[in-house]
Amino acid sequence: MAYQTIYPYTNEVLHTFDNMTDQDLADVLERAHLLYKKWRKEDHLEERKAQLHQVANILRRDRDKYAEIMTKDMGKLFTEAQGEVDLCADIADYYADKADEFLMSTPLETDSGQAYYFKQSTGVILAVEPWNFPYYQIMRVFAPNFIVGNPMVLKHASICPRSAQSFEELVLEAGAEAGSITNLFISYDQVSQVIADKRVVGVCLTGSERGGASIAEEAGKNLKKTTLELGGDDAFIILDDADWDQLEKVLYFSRLYNAGQVCTSSKRFIVLDKDYDRFKELLTKVFKTAKWGDPMDPETTLAPLSSAQAKADVLDQIKLALDHGAELVYGGEAIDHPGHFVMPTIIAGLTKDNPIYYQEIFGPVGEIYKVSSEEEAIEVANDSNYGLGGTIFSSNQEHAKAVAAKIETGMSFINSGWTSLPELPFGGVKHSGYGRELSELGFTSFVNEHLIYIPNKTNNSNTKV
Repeated sequence: MAYQTIYPYTNEVLHTFDNMTDQDLADVLERAHLLYKKWRKEDHLEERKAQLHQVANILRRDRDKYAEIMTKDMGKLFTEAQGEVDLCADIADYYADKADEFLMSTPLETDSGQAYYFKQSTGVILAVEPWNFPYYQIMRVFAPNFIVGNPMVLKHASICPRSAQSFEELVLEAGAEAGSITNLFISYDQVSQVIADKRVVGVCLTGSERGGASIAEEAGKNLKKTTLELGGDDAFIILDDADWDQLEKVLYFSRLYNAGQVCTSSKRFIVLDKDYDRFKELLTKVFKTAKWGDPMDPETTLAPLSSAQAKADVLDQIKLALDHGAELVYGGEAIDHPGHFVMPTIIAGLTKDNPIYYQEIFGPVGEIYKVSSEEEAIEVANDSNYGLGGTIFSSNQEHAKAVAAKIETGMSFINSGWTSLPELPFGGVKHSGYGRELSELGFTSFVNEHLIYIPNKTNNSNTKV
């Protein structure tokens, strides 16, 4: 596996890195394991809280430096990368601020004595992360595990090696001990070795269904806990009472942010038949505003896709949809440039026998579905292998919440596109994976909830069989 930074705007190779040897990998795992043992014995929580705050401070201080690294690695707009740096700083501060609260013991009600449970670290965690949000994907699993006392080893996507390397450097600059997080330039075979290693107790992955199935299989064979976030084909339902002025304001972000390479972006727009033509015109109007170009230029609004393969995959999916009867409303072509650009594209008329109906298109493509009723809109939204997020648009919030409750998904957003904040849990159901990241739910993914029980003196045998 080649770890290279190939700038998606120019297709120029900027950095190449050698893979780690098996001996180097063994040394990394031993160092991380020894650090886990040290933290279990000596705690150091106050130091880790201060170090995580310092991570946030450095991110804010060197915001543009880290944003440019991400842009050069995978092509996202520099302005969007700046926002990602800001969010990572907020996540770091959030878990440092919430550490004491989240680690507090929880009393349990029982008549037979006294009982409570407390949260303990469990050991070294392997994080397997994708390229679309190079720092955010790391931070949302690193920060809570660092506070808990679980050292992390990181297998990042091969196309964003500088992001992975610089994140480790950032944590060390903040004063954290070596081994707190270690970047691994390793092969898939070595990933299997890491999962099998007895010093590694859990694996978190964000990626494809295929990648998730492979990691889950390896982890299952070795009885290791996993959390998986595997993408989505999120529905965006426009109800009869939607505010169309507000709708127009959120459509661009909902689908074209990060060139559409967002698991939770809105990919399937579901609209009532009476509003179908109006919505096609509106979405076309919005997509036509996209300005492609240099992602470092603040005037650019559409970035290139992350790689030549990503561009080819999106174009192949568009062609497959059209070959099986879908209607091309707008776009559908590559942009003539050395960078990996695809025109914002709108397709409609997809039926269940179209191969794309159940696929996620990871690029600037919106699909429009016409339905005859609200009930059919809910049915179409749920007719998916995925269940990550979704949006309900309505001027009546109670109506929107009632519809959202009927959608088989992990997250629903009312009158807005997708949102990620430190305090909001992130995760899905069905083929979108399992487990949660961020918020207090993300804090407990890899902890030992250790029960302490003291029976009443008058009754030392309380087991009920």
